[in-house]
Amino acid sequence: MLKIVLISGKRKCGKDYLSERLQKRLAGRSQIVRISEPIKSEWARKLNLNLGELLSDGPYKEKYRRDMIEWSDEVRAKDYGYFCRLAMEDALAHQDTPYVLVSDVRRKNDIKWFRETFSQDNVLTIRLTSRPETRCARGWIFTTGIDDVSSECDLDDFDGFDFIIPNDDNLDAEAIDHLLDKLELKYK
Repeated sequence: MLKIVLISGKRKCGKDYLSERLQKRLAGRSQIVRISEPIKSEWARKLNLNLGELLSDGPYKEKYRRDMIEWSDEVRAKDYGYFCRLAMEDALAHQDTPYVLVSDVRRKNDIKWFRETFSQDNVLTIRLTSRPETRCARGWIFTTGIDDVSSECDLDDFDGFDFIIPNDDNLDAEAIDHLLDKLELKYK
């Protein structure tokens, strides 16, 4: 049985950090999937951009972020699960790990697609939170048209998370162990 762990949170709250720590602790029993990868891949192909730079965490990506968000919202308006489905293709082709960690869930429709596709019982949702001061210390700068649109705000009022984890300090081994214990119990 494939177990899907959906990780969400605002920019610079530690989604990738948590995903990588969970993957390390699950020791070969998980893979990380990013919904943003097919978005960036198609956007790079469409505009003949450098995909490696779009996948990075640098200024190149920030230069195209707003237009990429608007374009991906247009695609989602026609098929809300389009990018989730593309992101999961590789994971489904290589089901040699029991856990899939989706590190960048940003919309209610992302959660809806995963719950419909994999059954709500096989999907666990995690929301990371961080104070704005913490996110700023990690390099976040509020940007109008990015931080106030659905790609950052759609899950702000979602009340169905299985876990809400504050991440104002680095998540410690104890917090990761606690989360893994809960995962193991949920999926026994």
